[in-house]
Amino acid sequence: MGQDVVAKVFSRADRQRYREKVRACLDVFARMLAEARFEPARGSFGLEIELNLTDDDGAPTMCNAAVLEAIADPDFQTELGQFNVEINVAPRRFTEQVFTELEDAVRASLNHGEERSRATGAHMMIIGILPTIDGAHLNAAAFSANPRYRLLNEQIFAARGEDLEIDIRGVERLSTYADTIAPEAACTSVQLHLQVEPEAFAAHWNAAQAIAGVQVAVGANAPFFFGKELWRETRIALFEQATDTRPDELKAQGVRPRVWFGERWITSIFDLFEENVRYFPPSRPICYDEDPG
Repeated sequence: MGQDVVAKVFSRADRQRYREKVRACLDVFARMLAEARFEPARGSFGLEIELNLTDDDGAPTMCNAAVLEAIADPDFQTELGQFNVEINVAPRRFTEQVFTELEDAVRASLNHGEERSRATGAHMMIIGILPTIDGAHLNAAAFSANPRYRLLNEQIFAARGEDLEIDIRGVERLSTYADTIAPEAACTSVQLHLQVEPEAFAAHWNAAQAIAGVQVAVGANAPFFFGKELWRETRIALFEQATDTRPDELKAQGVRPRVWFGERWITSIFDLFEENVRYFPPSRPICYDEDPG
């Protein structure tokens, strides 16, 4: 994720070569797990924070390139929309002081980022969905300059073969269509990363799934989208629908969406990788020369 790619058209041969290589990688991964070939985890802990850029009135402003140039810090990166940036906080050892250390580091970075953003006429806003976002901000012109975002958009719509339907029923109902994945850019979040040993991964994953409902209930802060009051946490429905590669017929057949909560506990980290390979074709079948064996 986050790696630059060049825009290209993928051939049938590209997809076949990618499928063969990803299956070979999966075999190697299974062997590495069985042989305990991974180095001991250092127990590091880090996070990513996605932010919105607004003008003085709180409306989205399409200026992340200028903001990133002004900040001049590699920890800050682009996201899908030009009104988004992301900060990647360097991981730290998972000790008693880690949360204090992370808070200090995040506050320092955000203060610096906000100060430099003001020089471009922008402000940084941390909120699930900006309530000021509307259709004028969520179209192809809103994509960040990096070609990877347009390539991802092209591949999702090639798989769908039709426009995205956004249909969210909450306090009010939103029913609309989108001809790009730009609505996904409205969803921003904080993502925590904890390094664990391979044999401990399943327990951590299952625990995270078990408490996810409580976390959503406590952290819900995105009731508004396109001027309508929808779910208490509209990001869930919006992200699922804005990245859905399935036309209605595949939904009716019960084909899994790419973004979903899952359906079972796992017994190994291998379960997740194997499931992805088994169920989902690649959106960008880019192969490298490295031999996984």
